[in-house]
Amino acid sequence: MSTSEDVTGPLAGVRVLDLSSVLMGPAATRTLGDLGADVIFVEPAKGDRNRTMGSGPVEEFSGIALNLLRNKRSIAVDLKQSRGRQAFLDIAATCDVMITNLRPAPLHRLGLHYEAVRDVRDDIVFCRAHGYPSSSEQANAPAYDDIIQSASGVGDLFRRMGAEPMLLPSLVADKVCGLTIANSVTAALFHKAQTGQGQCIEIPMVDVMRAFVLTEHGSGAISEPPVADAGYARILTPERRPQPTADGWINILPYDHSHYVALFEAGGRPDLAADERFATPIERVTHSDSLYRDVATVLTQRTTADWLNFCEEHGIPATEAATLDELIDQLPIDEHPVAGPFRVIPPPEQFSETPPSIRRPAPGIGEHGREILAEIGYDSAEIDGLIDAGVLTVP
Repeated sequence: MSTSEDVTGPLAGVRVLDLSSVLMGPAATRTLGDLGADVIFVEPAKGDRNRTMGSGPVEEFSGIALNLLRNKRSIAVDLKQSRGRQAFLDIAATCDVMITNLRPAPLHRLGLHYEAVRDVRDDIVFCRAHGYPSSSEQANAPAYDDIIQSASGVGDLFRRMGAEPMLLPSLVADKVCGLTIANSVTAALFHKAQTGQGQCIEIPMVDVMRAFVLTEHGSGAISEPPVADAGYARILTPERRPQPTADGWINILPYDHSHYVALFEAGGRPDLAADERFATPIERVTHSDSLYRDVATVLTQRTTADWLNFCEEHGIPATEAATLDELIDQLPIDEHPVAGPFRVIPPPEQFSETPPSIRRPAPGIGEHGREILAEIGYDSAEIDGLIDAGVLTVP
């Protein structure tokens, strides 16, 4: 882990005020932090919920939080007290970006809506992300990943596969929306760099996930009038999955006619080499079910290693099917000052000139409260007064 001074990312010098919780917002600000931004994470005195999501080595640091909260400084402020609200606005006045996933009503009750923050920093990039558009009747409805997956049609995908509606076993809505937040904030910072103008960004989760799902699954139903049912057939077949080999599991995706010919001949099914089901892209999509089944049948004839070598030789996309344990074993190990050794999920982005970095370990609750307030001009007596009044919580 590099030091806090080793800021090399493209967002070095950008200051982000993070009033978000659980996973969506914190995932967005982790990305911004990895890319060099100074992220100030505002959380309640008992800590954010992600600190206790799942198990972890010590209290306050779940396995999720150890990676999710890195590159952030924590301040624990009671925003329901007027002095806490003022401290928040004083910090906001020094920030380029504010991100929150509070719904419109509680944000206005706290007096921390866009107009209030803009009064103290007129060029702020203010991003609010919540379940539904603020212009809708559901603007203040609570929404978590499960709710948004269902509202955006994820459950219906399973129904169209012939199963009962269910949800993807991943917080995909939170993570996709987190990436959208990071992308939108970065775009707004580019606009600000060109014009000096800040702005308010709204990220309704249900709209983000609807666009995500319908990108391919709108399919022929996007035409007006529709020329086919919604749903992309190749993706909706239950046969689309890792396939067993003679000694393990693999995933092979023949993508053109020559791939199928080579695969079926190598698998002892030369009779399928002239099959019209894979003669054209449209035919391959139409017959996805039976083609996947035929491919799975021939794959049992050889080992995983044999098929991987074969696919490399013939340019066929393929991979051994990894397990979660195998993926975790590939991660580097670092030392957290409180939680001890842990596996680090490295930043996935690669920049030739401004590489991302991990400069700060996940902080304790309110660990940097004194430091942050001192930076913006609060003296020791003022900070102690906030602590005594229960406005500021420090370790």
